Amino acid sequence: MIAQSQGRLQDRSPVSIIDIGSNSIRLVIYEGVARSPTVLFNEKMLAGLGRGIVSTGRLDPEAVTRSIEEFRRFRALSEQAGAAELHVIATAAAREAVNGPDFIHRAEEILGTPIRVLSGREEAYYSALGIISGFHQAQGIGGDLGGGSLELVDVNGEEIGEGITLPLGGLRLQDMAKNSTAAAARIARDELAKATVLKGGAGRAFYAVGGTWRNLARLHMNATDYPLAVMHNYELGIESALPFLRQVARGEMDRIKGIETISKARRALLPYGAAVLLEIIAAMKPSKVVVSALGVREGFLHSLLSDAQRAEDPLISASEELALLRARSVTHAHELARWTGEAFEALGLDETEEEGRIRRAACLLADIGWRAHPEYRGMQSLNIIAHASFIGVDHPGRVFLALTNYFRHQGVSSDAPVAEMARLAGPRYLERARLLGALMRVVYLLSASMPGVMPSLKWEKRAGGALALVIPASHAGLAGERPIGRINQLAKVAGRKLELVVGD
Repeated sequence: MIAQSQGRLQDRSPVSIIDIGSNSIRLVIYEGVARSPTVLFNEKMLAGLGRGIVSTGRLDPEAVTRSIEEFRRFRALSEQAGAAELHVIATAAAREAVNGPDFIHRAEEILGTPIRVLSGREEAYYSALGIISGFHQAQGIGGDLGGGSLELVDVNGEEIGEGITLPLGGLRLQDMAKNSTAAAARIARDELAKATVLKGGAGRAFYAVGGTWRNLARLHMNATDYPLAVMHNYELGIESALPFLRQVARGEMDRIKGIETISKARRALLPYGAAVLLEIIAAMKPSKVVVSALGVREGFLHSLLSDAQRAEDPLISASEELALLRARSVTHAHELARWTGEAFEALGLDETEEEGRIRRAACLLADIGWRAHPEYRGMQSLNIIAHASFIGVDHPGRVFLALTNYFRHQGVSSDAPVAEMARLAGPRYLERARLLGALMRVVYLLSASMPGVMPSLKWEKRAGGALALVIPASHAGLAGERPIGRINQLAKVAGRKLELVVGD
């Protein structure tokens, strides 16, 4: 008998999705259908099915042979992982090539399941769902750049506009332009002039989806020494990014720091991705470019959710799951979220809706590092949280979550060891992370990291503007030197006169 690992959620049944794109084919096996999906297994092949399709009208024959063989492995991997369902979707190259139907038929026989060949509008729709899945209240224009096509769609919260598809995928554009990046820019400009959807994007975000743009963003991270190597929600400011994009579009990449980290197969398409992005910026005039690690696959998975699951906050959902898997008590984590909310109110600290949800997530994550050696809990927790596959949170918010846990374990006096990352949080988030960490350092000593005590700890105003944290008489034994020392630390951070007392 094989024992089931406790490192996985027991209420999930794995589901597989194979995405047959014009450039790459990918198998992703998810832990289950959930608001914040977790990947169990991920494998891709850069098949290049759409290479040469402009001149031949057919899928590349060598790529077809390689892909068919790989499908046998993908099916075997899906079965080995215990996936209850296998969904297969195909995009531009398969729907447009003369030999596409024959290829799809052969693939269906091997995979043992029908393949859904998406229309251009369907591709745009699922790409928009991927953006909705990955961002909290997304607002802007989504662009999914594949090997064969570019899909553009307006996203406004949960609302999805009518999407369009343009023949500007990297492989196709390379063929159309006959390997000339200057010609590629002209073609992109002419095609994007037809995209009226971009006219409604001025001053809003442009969400960049697709492997070429992700690798472009990775290169930008390397070139700028960006301290947080997380692709999802990475932002490129327009003015600062333009010189970089122009350099890449000219094909002058050899001297860019970190170019060796981009595979040669991906590297060849970067100038075309940069050329298209430059023309989008010129036509749309967005406020910023935001990279999305979620696209058509995740959008398709999102479509399988119930209405109740879709309504969940993806960050809170993921944080709660991590607490369930790694904290001593998820109930204690929920108590902490409520208690710190009360503490912020008592201290007179205002919170925006976004700040409130980030604080709750930080509380859910506050105890995930408890198994580490005490001297390393802070840094280990910071690294786990900063680089976790969270969605629904931007990079400043992500750093806030990590810093809160760091301060909770290491103390609030110094952020020197993590100063480079702390810079991304900004002054307000940094101050709030230190304060929240100080609150946690008080209450963990009073609760022994177990639930039941926090709901009885109350804040009371005292004479002279002092604020007292009152321990009920029934728990008087919890008072002592160390909690008093921690409340004094909190007082310094909060800039308030605080005291710890036992109630009558």
